[in-house]
Amino acid sequence: MDVSNVKAYCLSKRGAEETYPFGPEPLVCKVGGKMFALLSPDSVSLKCDPVIALNLREQHDAVKPGYHLNKKHWNTVEFHSSLTEGELWDMIDHSYTLVVNSLTKVQRAALGA
Repeated sequence: MDVSNVKAYCLSKRGAEETYPFGPEPLVCKVGGKMFALLSPDSVSLKCDPVIALNLREQHDAVKPGYHLNKKHWNTVEFHSSLTEGELWDMIDHSYTLVVNSLTKVQRAALGA
């Protein structure tokens, strides 16, 4: 896995947009104006249900508490690890779904969600 594949997957999500609110790095992927992924060259930070976040950290060495984020709700996942692409895609899907579900009915309808 590398940042370009992860970026492409994140931006393939309905309504996803590429932003740089913190300067030239990191890339922040948003939906409905809310962040669901923060990409650096060697990792991605993803929103996560707190219980699932703890389980993922226990199961995978590559999953750490969110770097410079709320550690209860965010995980940082290292790209060069034993995680499969499918496992990372599932984590991205979960993050995206959490954020979409937090949007207003009008915003969700605009996405077709």
